Amino acid sequence: MATWLGSTAPSAAQGSVVLAGKVTVGQEALEGVLVSARKSDSSITVTVVSGKDGSYSFPAGRLEPGQYSLRIRAIGYDLDGPDRVMVASDKATMAGLALRPAKDIASQLTNAEWLASMPGSDAEKGQMLNCVGCHTLARPLNSKYSAEEFLTIVLPRMQGYVNQSIPAHPQLRHAERLMEERGDQRVQVYRGAAEYLASVNLSSRPSWNFEFKTLPRPTGAATRVIYTEYDLPRETIEPHDVIVDGRGMVWFSSFGEQNLGRLDPKTGDVIEFAIPEHKPGFPTGLLGLRADGEGNLWFGNMYQATIARFDPRTVTFRFWPLQGEENSDAAQINMASPQSSHVDGKVWAQNNGFAGVHRLDIATGRIETFLPFKGVSGPHNVYDVVPDSKNNVYFTDFRQRHIGRIDAKTGEIRLYETPTANSAPRRGSMDAQDRLWFGEYRADRIGMFDTRTGQFREWLVEPKWSAPYDVTTDKNGEAWTGSMLTDRVTRLNPATGEAINYLLPRSTNIRRVFVDNSTTPVTFWVGSNHGASIVKVEPLE
Repeated sequence: MATWLGSTAPSAAQGSVVLAGKVTVGQEALEGVLVSARKSDSSITVTVVSGKDGSYSFPAGRLEPGQYSLRIRAIGYDLDGPDRVMVASDKATMAGLALRPAKDIASQLTNAEWLASMPGSDAEKGQMLNCVGCHTLARPLNSKYSAEEFLTIVLPRMQGYVNQSIPAHPQLRHAERLMEERGDQRVQVYRGAAEYLASVNLSSRPSWNFEFKTLPRPTGAATRVIYTEYDLPRETIEPHDVIVDGRGMVWFSSFGEQNLGRLDPKTGDVIEFAIPEHKPGFPTGLLGLRADGEGNLWFGNMYQATIARFDPRTVTFRFWPLQGEENSDAAQINMASPQSSHVDGKVWAQNNGFAGVHRLDIATGRIETFLPFKGVSGPHNVYDVVPDSKNNVYFTDFRQRHIGRIDAKTGEIRLYETPTANSAPRRGSMDAQDRLWFGEYRADRIGMFDTRTGQFREWLVEPKWSAPYDVTTDKNGEAWTGSMLTDRVTRLNPATGEAINYLLPRSTNIRRVFVDNSTTPVTFWVGSNHGASIVKVEPLE
């Protein structure tokens, strides 16, 4: 690809833009093309989106003077030139970007586009939602495994890895979760997945026997946005949860490693705080990261079976490991939720190992355990725990359709069913009105449960196979979610049902979503869990 340094115009001196141009294919201008610029030797990439007339522009102050590499994201197209530009300090650099038809569209497909393209029923395709936590669907779709090889080798091996595994850092689980399929029931699940995967991969043909179906490029409001992506120091860093503190510092949980991370968004500098192992030899990593009213950061140390707190002021950790038989080989504390701990001095947590809920008394260190599905048949998975303003806790059952409640004073447990069957409620947050907002992973919906009235509402998230993981609300009452399959962030107006989908600059395995309400408009943050980066999304309206 040729290097083209571009021409200059005086607009930058007037304080408007530092880099601008038009994106074209032949004589046609293209809307919705993501244009990314990264300065040489920098870990920060800034991205804008071309408007209706194909024009793109980087505002003054977003790019420092120097040489930048360019890339684009537009399904079905590759950048033909230029791939590098020189940004001046006193003039705008003008760079028209020419695109050409992509040579390899398959390599550009999102997980959702693979699912839309593949033949088969929704039930068959839905099995693939279990795969994208560790890798993209391109991996099994490009494979040549037969149904028998999937059944006897590949799927059992995949089941043996913990959920924070990625190809660059696989980790083996030490024990099975207690409330999941076993024996013949599991074999039947495997068999269905094996037969389907072998019917759509390259095991019996040189190329796929189906037409690729792609999603449209962004238009309208979805193009009026600026992205900033911060690369992290190692490819094995999985920034599962990303939150911003009151000083503007960005904190992230490392999903597969024993580190809590901090990013300075002004410089891109990253500091990691090492976490000691409490179960040496067991899988490492942390998941949920939430702050209490004093600014302490709490998290579940997963297979280390420990609830942890970090004080950013003193830079010290405190730990509460599980004790006795509850600290089994299957124990897995993903979430610690201190949001309402000021009410009674207690912090809620959950345990994936046996679909349980824990409550920590901070003062005494005592950990209570609740078993909401004791004596109940079928698979269950207590995924998230979210307290209301009185520190009653609400939990999601990821394997079914339940929202559960545990009364903080009496310990009474109640279960509520979402309107949509098999919705798989996953993660969420409580708003100021004690309404629980959550992602319905297998229903392509944002759910809301009003804890005061006991009523549900649901909003469909487009496109199909969005599979929202988490939901949070902002100061304007809008709800935000992200997809592990579409690489899109959805901004929903619950009053009108209207939504904007922001396409992210790269393939992004989105988990926890966070909104910084201190800015106007609000700013959205998310970790690229498989891309070792943190992404800031700044809507311009």
